[in-house]
Amino acid sequence: MTELILTDLVKKYGDTEVLHAINLTVEPGEFLVLVGPSGCGKSTTLRMIAGLEEVSSGTIEIAGRVVNNLEPKERNIAMVFQNYAIYPHMSVRRNIGFGLKTSKLSKPEKAKRIEEVADILGMTDLLERKPAQLSGGQRQRVAIGRAMVRDPAVFLFDEPLSNLDAQLRTQMRLEIKKLHAQMGRMMVFVTHDQVEAMTMADRIVIMKDGHIQQIGTPAEVYHAPANTFVAQFIGAPAMNLLTVTSTGDGVTLNNGHTIAMPGLSVPAGETLQLGVRPEDLTAEAETFLSGTVTVAEPLGSETLVYVNVDGVELTATASGRNPPRPGDAIQLGFRADTAHPFDANTGTRLSLG
Repeated sequence: MTELILTDLVKKYGDTEVLHAINLTVEPGEFLVLVGPSGCGKSTTLRMIAGLEEVSSGTIEIAGRVVNNLEPKERNIAMVFQNYAIYPHMSVRRNIGFGLKTSKLSKPEKAKRIEEVADILGMTDLLERKPAQLSGGQRQRVAIGRAMVRDPAVFLFDEPLSNLDAQLRTQMRLEIKKLHAQMGRMMVFVTHDQVEAMTMADRIVIMKDGHIQQIGTPAEVYHAPANTFVAQFIGAPAMNLLTVTSTGDGVTLNNGHTIAMPGLSVPAGETLQLGVRPEDLTAEAETFLSGTVTVAEPLGSETLVYVNVDGVELTATASGRNPPRPGDAIQLGFRADTAHPFDANTGTRLSLG
């Protein structure tokens, strides 16, 4: 089975190092998503795997073979880009078949392979159309089909949904997930959209400034973020961060309210940051905080409310039917077991036990 291993992978442009000792193993058949803000190194990592960027140091192994010095066509990978990169003068059939241009398959074998891929993608009836006659989602499926037809060991996706509108993005996320389940091939997917990462990935790699911040399942990175960057990058809206003071086995809020946190082992008097997800900060919990609603965003089943608490804006959730309005005074609270303590200096998550 194909395994992808990155060992101490470094990328430099001149004297500037932009990717720092990346170590990562992608399991056979895994759907791995690289996510992070612009400039974090996720696309550079993907392009190095593909052979489109030179490796400054470290190794890339695919199926037990170091591929650092191999041409892209020799790596048994296929890449789908943000730009569809399909030929406007060619039919869907010819665009998909272009991936077999250098193949040694016979013409009947190539035709059969194109038909098989078109059937998987639901494009059999569109094979004779030109790209101008297709929707954005259909064009992206053509680009995916051109990658699929080669039957690669690894699929690489570089922000392939960025040019689609919101509805098509949702549809294509589902289609790519179905495709992965059907094919069982390794897929490495790059995005800056944490919603895409959470909904598509088996595991997520969160990057910042050329470093990996955390690797884990969507549940792990959401419910146990490794640091404050992950805590605020994953989740929409972002996690609230409160400045608190340790009591040794709990914390004291700025308003003097003390919250017991069994298992917390930090000397009394130290300043910490306490993270609370907006869905865990509600008016229904025991009251810890008092503030004034500044903005309310109705979302149907619930309402996001932005609350000014002693000059700090926090995001909380309220009922979708009878939400508070801007200007209303509101009392908020959260359960201690839903809070996340972080070191105030390093931002690292602190253990509870």
